[in-house]
Amino acid sequence: MHLTLKKETTKPPGANFLQQQARFDDFIDEFNSERPHQALGMDCPADLSLVFAGQTVGIKQVEDHIWLASFMDYDLGYFDDETCRREPLQNPFGPKVLPMSPV
Repeated sequence: MHLTLKKETTKPPGANFLQQQARFDDFIDEFNSERPHQALGMDCPADLSLVFAGQTVGIKQVEDHIWLASFMDYDLGYFDDETCRREPLQNPFGPKVLPMSPV
């Protein structure tokens, strides 16, 4: 995705910061709404769950080809951009079961 982003938004670059940001925004809209993704069974990301719709989700590279997806202070899982493999972490929003106190 990053190589495609670079190729399609920086050649030629925007004339200023605002024009460059507009190029990035247009790319994100097309990438999420119009382009099918092999890793998603040829669906577009926007066609899938709306769980995080309108929310800011962080993506951070932690190793070569490995990305960590986070929401607020919660790490959600890893994505390998080379193999398209996902590795979810334990659901941070699941029910909390507290140990029973001894009687």
